[in-house]
Amino acid sequence: MSMSESIKVRPYDPSMRDEWDAFVDASNNGTMFHKQAFLDYHAAGRFEFHHLMFYEGDKLIALLPGGLKDNGREYWSPVGASYGSLVTKNLAFEKSLALVDRLLRHGREAGWRNLYMIPPPLIYSVDYQQHVEYAMLYRKFGFELHYISHAIDLKHGHDFLRHFDKTARKTVRKVLREKKLTIRESDDYESFYPILLENKARRNATPTHSLEDLLRLRELMPEHLRLLLVYLDDEVIAGSLLFLCNNKVVLCFYNMLRYEFEHLKPIYLIMYETVRQASEQGYEWVDIGVSQMPNDPDPMTPALSLINFKERFNAAGILRSTYHYNFEQEPA
Repeated sequence: MSMSESIKVRPYDPSMRDEWDAFVDASNNGTMFHKQAFLDYHAAGRFEFHHLMFYEGDKLIALLPGGLKDNGREYWSPVGASYGSLVTKNLAFEKSLALVDRLLRHGREAGWRNLYMIPPPLIYSVDYQQHVEYAMLYRKFGFELHYISHAIDLKHGHDFLRHFDKTARKTVRKVLREKKLTIRESDDYESFYPILLENKARRNATPTHSLEDLLRLRELMPEHLRLLLVYLDDEVIAGSLLFLCNNKVVLCFYNMLRYEFEHLKPIYLIMYETVRQASEQGYEWVDIGVSQMPNDPDPMTPALSLINFKERFNAAGILRSTYHYNFEQEPA
């Protein structure tokens, strides 16, 4: 029996929720987006979820959150989340290859035509390894898309401000010195959300989440959400919703401001406070999110002004890639 034949696939059902989420917490590359507690915020029937669990005997070795599209002919991991793909502990390469082979066999048996996987970037892993990704490429997965995200390495600890560029350092120090603005953690999503709507409308876009979605997420996994709001006197003029994705990475999911107060530089205060808190609390990275032009015909078109702004805070580009396997192009 080959190693892949010893791996069994079981569809997830809600009775397995505790086992699933505990495995994500103990995994090498799991995030809050892989948890059933996160996926539960979606209204019933919004997606055709089809999560998979992989076992060797009675031992759970991998999870795959995802769902079916195109009448069951396409499988996407994730659906309804930012990151998906196979969640594992620190597997040896041979077992990673066997796991990918078992997934592909499951896809053939299920009649899939296409399989899409979006793993979290490498910085989200406890131990840096890409065995599963290499196994997918070896088995002739291709790339569908690449996005560029930017993340701040927190290796400088409390000395992080010195590594911001000159403009950012000067601006942050001026904002702190003048004390016109204050920033603090809040649960006031109702004040934050209209600012989010206004910001997205400027780019002919809408938020990924409704206000009800965010309140539901706060209820389901409060330990993973942090809302920072910037005040001018008692008025909210900016804010950032942070996702504490795992023990390594804080993700700035939404950074927003009221543009009539842009001259006060509240986003600089948000970036300073986010990095300061994340560093003090033992995180290793602050992910500031992707930087693409949302309405460009080419979805990979970089938003250069946004990238330039992020680089002021010592952020570096990291890839967020979509892997694609076409079952119809397999050799006969």
